[in-house]
Amino acid sequence: MAVNVCVNLEVVDLSLDAEDLQGATRNLLKQVRAVDGVEEADLVAVTDVPEGAMALGGFVVGLLTAEVSAANLQKLGGFLKDRIVGKTLKMSVEACGKKIAIEGSSQVEFEYVLQKANEQIARWASESQSGN
Repeated sequence: MAVNVCVNLEVVDLSLDAEDLQGATRNLLKQVRAVDGVEEADLVAVTDVPEGAMALGGFVVGLLTAEVSAANLQKLGGFLKDRIVGKTLKMSVEACGKKIAIEGSSQVEFEYVLQKANEQIARWASESQSGN
């Protein structure tokens, strides 16, 4: 059974004001859409604003969402890992009706937490298949 994963990405860069951060997020969105295996990606509309987030131009500042298969999450993670130098990247990953949040502020840290997220998704998929 193929498992689809919904990924919310939050880019944190304290050196940027809201407008510049949103520009960086739009640029990242274009790049994420080009990653092999990303089925869908978009900015998060104001109607979906998480508590404590800012909105600019109808979208949540610094936040985008993407949908990938569980098998392609590692590809997306590898792409993102190479772009977080000097930034913090927060991700919430949802699969099989469950959610996990990860955060990385270095390539090594992000790679480690992404691997843990992949392992958790594999457990969820296994539980889902066995009916637990």
